[in-house]
Amino acid sequence: MALSDTTLIFLAACTSFLLLIYTWKWIFKRSNLPPGPLPLPLIGNLHQIKTSDMVESLSTLSEKYGPVFTVSLGPRRVVVLWGFDAVKEALVDHSEEFSGRGALPTFDKVFKGFGFLSNGERWKQIRRFSLTTLRDFGMGRKTIEDRIQEEAAFLVEEFRKTKESPFDPTLFLTYGVSNVTCSIMFGNRFDYEDQAFVTLLNLINESTKLISSVWGQLYSMFSTIMDYLPGRHNRIFQCLEELEVFVEKRIKINEATLDPSFPRDYIDSFLIKMEREKENPSTEFQKRNMVITVLGLFIAGSDGANRTLKHALLILLKYPDIQDKIYEEIEKVIGRIRRPAIEDRIKMPYTDAVIHEVQRYSDIFPMGVPHTVVQDTQFRGFTIPKDMEVFAIISSVLQDPTKYEDPGTFNPNHFLNNDGTFKRNEAFLPFSTGKRSCPGEGLVRMELFLFLTTILQSFSLKSVTDPSEIDIKPILSGLAKIPANYKLCAIPRK
Repeated sequence: MALSDTTLIFLAACTSFLLLIYTWKWIFKRSNLPPGPLPLPLIGNLHQIKTSDMVESLSTLSEKYGPVFTVSLGPRRVVVLWGFDAVKEALVDHSEEFSGRGALPTFDKVFKGFGFLSNGERWKQIRRFSLTTLRDFGMGRKTIEDRIQEEAAFLVEEFRKTKESPFDPTLFLTYGVSNVTCSIMFGNRFDYEDQAFVTLLNLINESTKLISSVWGQLYSMFSTIMDYLPGRHNRIFQCLEELEVFVEKRIKINEATLDPSFPRDYIDSFLIKMEREKENPSTEFQKRNMVITVLGLFIAGSDGANRTLKHALLILLKYPDIQDKIYEEIEKVIGRIRRPAIEDRIKMPYTDAVIHEVQRYSDIFPMGVPHTVVQDTQFRGFTIPKDMEVFAIISSVLQDPTKYEDPGTFNPNHFLNNDGTFKRNEAFLPFSTGKRSCPGEGLVRMELFLFLTTILQSFSLKSVTDPSEIDIKPILSGLAKIPANYKLCAIPRK
């Protein structure tokens, strides 16, 4: 009996599907990529991944496939490095091969390959210039320490104005940290009441939350499709474009008042470099690179230390005994009158250990920033083809159970020897490592110590709820981790 047309169509569809699956498996088997779950066409391994908590999903996959595995985030195929050993081996021992920058679609749509998120010669020129210029303006030196100390004093005054009433410290901390960055990039700080400044920081905060949300995660996987769809992801680009306009206005102000013999800030230095290299056909020092580099550095400098400090204060509300021990060191080493200085840190091992543990536990950039390999690379018996993206998961390093005892628990003893001296840990890599490590590491470390000790020198921080009820786990996980909002009372010390 003849088969019906419907049956023939069904059989043809089944055959085509089986052929597609067979071809898919054959391609993956021949590629010698690290092992991983078989992806489905178009959606990849999304059926095995929670976009709201990518790190947890990747942790589950690492248990099955090991510390180096391949996964498809929609059509985006990446190699994942899990745990300290794999990350260190790739980014340090093979630093050159893994030195490329991977895609960050939510930023790339606006940045378009310029600035710090570039690759090749452009990235090398911009990074080399930026590191030198930031050092010239005091990054990690006494001059920037003075600026942080000055801003910490302004921050303390804002706390004092609350007159022991409950308040959310988020904005104050954001203003303080961002003003330090502003002084480097733009040559001046802003008053906390300055509406333009407040709007600027609100844009950074909003874009960070959206990028970390499900909308941001989906855009990172399906940017080609989602560019044509409505949704909250479009607000990310509006925020970044508004921030870009602000930077362009600041550059125009500098251009109009520039004195080449006396650079006031990073923008002045870039303008001077542009003039010097205007006859160089291979230079990367041109206006678009300046706008995007300044914007990228400003966002990075305004959005890391403030969230870490916010989490630190929440943890101290949860554990008032830790707060008391820090204050004991402050009284012993600094006293109540002299302002804290960075040289005090080496004499305050407990405080230093707490700050390190806050950074480890907060894990504010759990996924790290994507890398690519710049050439076909042999790694642990596998072949990673040129330009393939690599995710070195920072969270897996900071939470590595082979390097930290009970890593899911907040415990300053992770960084203390039995005799109370500070203990270093090679797996402390909140700023990543290798050629693409964060250029602002020195600044952030200074900010965390000086802001925190200045606050605790002046105030005892009290929770408005029972400490046992405080949950110190972040409320959102994606590209960034964000601690929950809370209120505290700042009680002046007598």
